[in-house]
Amino acid sequence: MTVSLMEFLTGLLHNRMFWSAASAWFIAQLTKNLLDMAKGGYTLDRIGGGGGMPSAHSATVTGLCAAAGMTQGGDSGVFAVSLFLAIIVIYDALGVRWVTGRQSVILNRMRKAAQAGKEKTGGEEIFPEKPLPEKMGHTLPEIIAGICIGLVCAYIVCAVIFPRIG
Repeated sequence: MTVSLMEFLTGLLHNRMFWSAASAWFIAQLTKNLLDMAKGGYTLDRIGGGGGMPSAHSATVTGLCAAAGMTQGGDSGVFAVSLFLAIIVIYDALGVRWVTGRQSVILNRMRKAAQAGKEKTGGEEIFPEKPLPEKMGHTLPEIIAGICIGLVCAYIVCAVIFPRIG
């Protein structure tokens, strides 16, 4: 069965799972940027960047998973897939990506020290590229804040904005 572009767009416009995930991502990213501005550490890289409070990764997959559960039921394949996707993404954001960010901090310190030593000795550049991004993963409070945003967004989209759309 082929779907026309208009049918596709109409379906997307009424897709509660899509809007739950998209609104959770948007609110998490907006909150993250506003918090960075308030702290005075805002850069344009933060608009789409990872890491920081709250976790947009956790917010997005939680919004998707919660909406799937509310619209499809706990016994649906869509809910099961979104639940395991959420577990994998949150585990990655909390574990692997956080460790990568910590390693970037150490490597950037080594880079800075090597550059200082090179200037004194006139030696060759060891780290020619720019510093590594340090805001990569998330702490547990950042993950929890993202999960809360995702749950609230899914509830608002599914129960308040689109309560009776099949």
